[in-house]
Amino acid sequence: MKLQYIDLVDQTFEWPQNEFNLQQNQLSFHGIPMMDLVEQFGSPLRITYLPKIGENIRLAHGWFREAIKKLDYPGAYHYCYVTKSSHFRHVTEEVIKNGAHLETSSAFDLDIVESLLQTGVLDNDATVICNGFKTDEYIDRIVRLKELGFNQLLPVIDNEDEYFRLTSRLNAPTPVGLRIATEEEPKFAFYTSRLGIGYQRIKTFCESKMVGDPNVELKMLHFFCNTGIRDTAYYWNELRKAMGVYIELKRICPSLSALNIGGGLPTKNSLAFEYDYAYMIEAILEQIKVSCEEFGIEPPDIYTEFGSFTVAEAGATIFKVIHQKRQNDREKWNLIDSSFMTTLPDSWAINKRFLMLPLNRWEDSYERVFLGGLTCDSDDYYNSEQHLNAIYLPKFDAEKPLYIGFFNTGAYQDNISGHGGVHHCLIPGLKHVLIDRNEKDELTYQVFSDSQSAAQVLNLLGYATPSAPPARSAPSSDEERISFSEAVTQVSRR
Repeated sequence: MKLQYIDLVDQTFEWPQNEFNLQQNQLSFHGIPMMDLVEQFGSPLRITYLPKIGENIRLAHGWFREAIKKLDYPGAYHYCYVTKSSHFRHVTEEVIKNGAHLETSSAFDLDIVESLLQTGVLDNDATVICNGFKTDEYIDRIVRLKELGFNQLLPVIDNEDEYFRLTSRLNAPTPVGLRIATEEEPKFAFYTSRLGIGYQRIKTFCESKMVGDPNVELKMLHFFCNTGIRDTAYYWNELRKAMGVYIELKRICPSLSALNIGGGLPTKNSLAFEYDYAYMIEAILEQIKVSCEEFGIEPPDIYTEFGSFTVAEAGATIFKVIHQKRQNDREKWNLIDSSFMTTLPDSWAINKRFLMLPLNRWEDSYERVFLGGLTCDSDDYYNSEQHLNAIYLPKFDAEKPLYIGFFNTGAYQDNISGHGGVHHCLIPGLKHVLIDRNEKDELTYQVFSDSQSAAQVLNLLGYATPSAPPARSAPSSDEERISFSEAVTQVSRR
């Protein structure tokens, strides 16, 4: 009878997989021996494997290139990275190095763009799509970059007021986009996305305000479904309606030449994950082409904004199981050396599932467990794995340390938890290690940031750092030892 953890995985999933295999019964991720990382850098630990970013960008380019060739699609394809997924410089530099453009969502994003321009990482040919609600500060930075000579900004108009505030600051024709407020999925909490201009008003607005305005040139229609790119009746219906809007606007604004289909390509969250990326991309381009040809309209250039798809699969988060707590005859809680709420906030906030595997002890027998974090909060747990809302791991043994990894965690988790900030129950931020490959294809490691110290956290909170308490030495003789009751008596006499 097969009772080892490797047997459970081998019988349940296709194993090994592209990014995962075993080396001497220990997990390897993209060729990285994970237990070697633990031995060198400790736990808890966050890693970013930089080559995976470029690999995914190249994959997307390849899928679009093949679909364009197969369908004889006349438009061009442009890949944009959503900076809010991970703002770190090492990520944006890797993205730009692999030929991607950028999409921003706030004023400070454009400070990053300016820094990349000043240091020569970003050149003047790169497109920067300015999405999101435009505060006055956001518009200030758009104008500033234009004044500095960067003319590849493409602000996407979110609402009528924003249009007037932006155009009042422009003194030369500027290419802009216009965002459709898609209708949300029927099960969603509200009917229409709060982002963009609704189907009922968008044509009238464009016709009455944008046509003939010397300061703007409508170049792009922006369409995005909150569910992401899924093979569902809802998604195809929204894309069809967006194409209807594109065709109507193209007739009144001949300058319109691009359709931005947003983002939302899913990332792997289980060993059983299946998604036909090539099929979906081909089907989208086919529907766009057929819609345009039906009305004699030239099919648009296609822009995508992939955030999670770009960076999620480059990330992993490592924990050690430090204790097992039995609450009743069925529930075993494995406690990790950090917190899910603070290190993987999406697992708590939106019940997001990540791919979880042990790093070692694959030859041991397994048990069904729940995972708990260190905060004193009942919501600090993780149990959303594939196996009946529970997790199977090698059996806990206090004498045999167990390490686990959560994989494809590279998008949003640092930004939402607040890198370098104050976290729930003062759980410290994790050490973050960047992993790359050199010219010889050898792994290289760089500590991007160390785990937070108590002094750093106290400083953020405005406290003085306390000095270390003096070391206590043991009494030298029985005469120097006093009982607790004697100590209380002495204090009460003072």
